[in-house]
Amino acid sequence: MIPAHDDGAVRHDWTVEEIEALHDLPLLELVGRANAVHRRHHDPNRIHKASLLSVKTGGCPEDCAYCPQSAHHRGVDLARDRLMDPPSVLAMAARAKAAGAERFCMGAAWRQVRDGAEFDAVVAMVEGVRALGMEACVTLGMLKAHQAARLAEAGLTAYNHNLDTGPDFYGRIVTTRRYQDRLDTLATVREAGIGLCCGGIVGMGEAVADRAGLLRVLASMAPHPESVPINALVPVEGTPLADRPRLDPLDLVRMVATARLVLPGSVLRLSAGRAQLGREAQILCFLAGANSVFAGDTLLTTPNAGHDDDAALFAALAPRMRAETGDVAA
Repeated sequence: MIPAHDDGAVRHDWTVEEIEALHDLPLLELVGRANAVHRRHHDPNRIHKASLLSVKTGGCPEDCAYCPQSAHHRGVDLARDRLMDPPSVLAMAARAKAAGAERFCMGAAWRQVRDGAEFDAVVAMVEGVRALGMEACVTLGMLKAHQAARLAEAGLTAYNHNLDTGPDFYGRIVTTRRYQDRLDTLATVREAGIGLCCGGIVGMGEAVADRAGLLRVLASMAPHPESVPINALVPVEGTPLADRPRLDPLDLVRMVATARLVLPGSVLRLSAGRAQLGREAQILCFLAGANSVFAGDTLLTTPNAGHDDDAALFAALAPRMRAETGDVAA
């Protein structure tokens, strides 16, 4: 059943069938509906810019089929790196801020947070990023309530913990962590008063119903996640999904537009796979409701759109739009 109209109201009772029906609308109608809702909740000329750094790379004990950092995928050519020291991370955060990033995100390839010197170092990174006047986000795996409280005290803006896909398809992608484990971590983050950054990946072989299932889970959260990364699979040699075909860019446009209708107030972040999109496909995603990008040549371990490409993109969006921040000049 297709909703008769979209008034942009926040709902928590979406069904998979309703979301599928929206997703499968004629593309121009879908994008038009999504753009109207986007304009009710967001400045359409405002593109938030974030930067993402892998502060501890490789050796993760999880078996996520898409991830080159998994220790299970021995055919991946990836050097393992220990946790970076806080001064080095903060120097990179300062450079990201100078390039226009408003949020600095730090990822560590851990299954779960463990108390000790490494977690203390991450807390120091969060404090340092906040002292720079930037939003701070981390993704560290599962964590306990007292650890979430420490991150909250340090000023953490958001905790990234993706669901990856819908619950019915999840077992074909990850076997070392239950879907409920992810939901429990998100609840712990929310209880600590930290914003949620939670999304998923398209192009892993899932059906439209699985994409709708992911959005239904996100929409059932009250409140909705403040940030929703929408990733396109980047096939990496040596991972189980290495031979997956590249996602059709219009499939990503459909996912963005559907997410905007279901999650009207969330910031939708074009994340992994953006380097595979042409300028025009990215602009279609912005028209459909995306309002954030990750800048920088690398997203954790996969390629990202380069600085020159982003400068050209922002120049095409508006002659006076500053590529540094995504704000329209006065």
